[in-house]
Amino acid sequence: MLHILMRSPFETDMVLLMDMLESFDDILMLQNSVILALDNNFFLKKLLSFPIFLYVLEEDLCARGITMKTSSYVTVVNYSKFVNLTVKNKNQMLW
Repeated sequence: MLHILMRSPFETDMVLLMDMLESFDDILMLQNSVILALDNNFFLKKLLSFPIFLYVLEEDLCARGITMKTSSYVTVVNYSKFVNLTVKNKNQMLW
C-alpha cells in the first residue's frame, strides 16, 4: 500500500498510521509532511522501526528549504517517481 502523507505529523494520527503499516508498504511525504524526513526526529525514528520504504518529494523539500537536512534513510523523489509509486501500489491511503 502507498500511504501519501500531506499534513504535518502533529496534525496526523501517527499512531493509527503506524498501526496500519504492513511489511514493504511505501510512505510518500508531500507538502507539510516533509518535516518527517528531517534527520533525527522522533516520528522518523519510530517509522524506521518498520520494514517499509520512505520517500519524500524533492520539490516540497526545496520549497521549505530543508533539502540539506533530510535523513539518509529517506529516498528523495521527483514527480516522475511519485507517479511510479502510484502505479506500483494499487491500494493507496491519503493522510
